[in-house]
Amino acid sequence: MAKATLTISSKNYSSWSLRGWLLCKMAGLEFEEDARTLDDPSARAELLLLSPSFLVPCLVHDGVKVWDTLAIAEYLAEAVPAAGLLPKDRAARALCRSISGEMHSGFANLRSALPMNVKGYFPNFKVWQGAQSDIERILTIWRDCLAASGGPFLFGAAPTMADAMYAPVCSRFRTYAVALEPGLKAYSDAIFVWAPMREWVKAAEEEPEELEELDVEF
Repeated sequence: MAKATLTISSKNYSSWSLRGWLLCKMAGLEFEEDARTLDDPSARAELLLLSPSFLVPCLVHDGVKVWDTLAIAEYLAEAVPAAGLLPKDRAARALCRSISGEMHSGFANLRSALPMNVKGYFPNFKVWQGAQSDIERILTIWRDCLAASGGPFLFGAAPTMADAMYAPVCSRFRTYAVALEPGLKAYSDAIFVWAPMREWVKAAEEEPEELEELDVEF
């Protein structure tokens, strides 16, 4: 398979970079990371939600340039169908695409109130109603998918693009000590023991840079 390059920003703070990176790992791509530093204006804009659209992550593969995480997911599902980024069943594929799209375009209150911070832990964090409504919707999605598939991932034994899309939410829930019922905690735990996620978390924990606006005393 052709060599690829994935442009990402902070592994500690960037939920979108994590999604794109997991998708590339799931697809089995050999790729180089082009990591933007926090001095890069586009990286800061993404992390601080200062722009309505971003060009990070961005995948260059086999002469094709594709940005936007959902576009990367669909591109890889088409380019590497054997990787199983989408379920085999047509109805399950439709649901997978729907909840991935919902994650991609929704949950603005959650993103703003509970920014991703892999290294952070804020057990006494107060979750206000706007973010709580987003949390409840996400938990409903997880609950319904796991009940239908049997887990441990949203669509069964192997992760799909939906798991890549919701993996940063698992990180947010851990950072801000969001309580999970046993079945949903088991799902979150499965995400954290997933080899690519473990690799990302280890790198995030070793990342020296800090962004004060996202690393305050909650």
